[in-house]
Amino acid sequence: MVEFEIDGQKVQAQEGWTVLETARKYGIHIPTLCYHEAVKPSGACRLCVVELREGDWSKVVISCMYPVAEGLKVFTDSERVKNVRRWILEMLLAECPASEEIRQLAAQYGVTSTRFAIHDPDQDCILCGLCVRVCAEVVGANAISTVGRGVHKQIGAPYLEPGSDCVACGSCVTVCPTGAMRRRLDAVRGKPKVELAR
Repeated sequence: MVEFEIDGQKVQAQEGWTVLETARKYGIHIPTLCYHEAVKPSGACRLCVVELREGDWSKVVISCMYPVAEGLKVFTDSERVKNVRRWILEMLLAECPASEEIRQLAAQYGVTSTRFAIHDPDQDCILCGLCVRVCAEVVGANAISTVGRGVHKQIGAPYLEPGSDCVACGSCVTVCPTGAMRRRLDAVRGKPKVELAR
């Protein structure tokens, strides 16, 4: 077992665990959007940041991918961490201003507006990729894809052509942190095929 501290509390973790997994085992809250136990972590949203300190040295890391190590001193709610989370939430408010979930989460950190440009006021998807990963890793259908780059990046069917790969299992809807996938499902699955009995 690996021993270290989270917010001054001594904790133990198995080798190979992440800081986030250990925090959850001990009931220590670290906010996440793109993390789900069913799939490999990707670190896309960066909201799960924590601060590591050693003497006068410190750094901010994403807890969903940072491996535990003996003697770590982790802080989940320091001023530095809260400041980084506020920046992230401000960016998310600009990227997906139509998401009620993001507005509520941002308000918990005192973020009610954004200084960043809003390109699409109707956007509610944070492009975390959870739907893509659960479709590939859990369902094995690969019916959802991240298409485009930069401000043109979006979630949809591969090549934005709805196909028959989607099995309409609803896994993508279940893991979506903002509910955006509910409104995009028809664009992914296309029309169901109906076979006539002979």
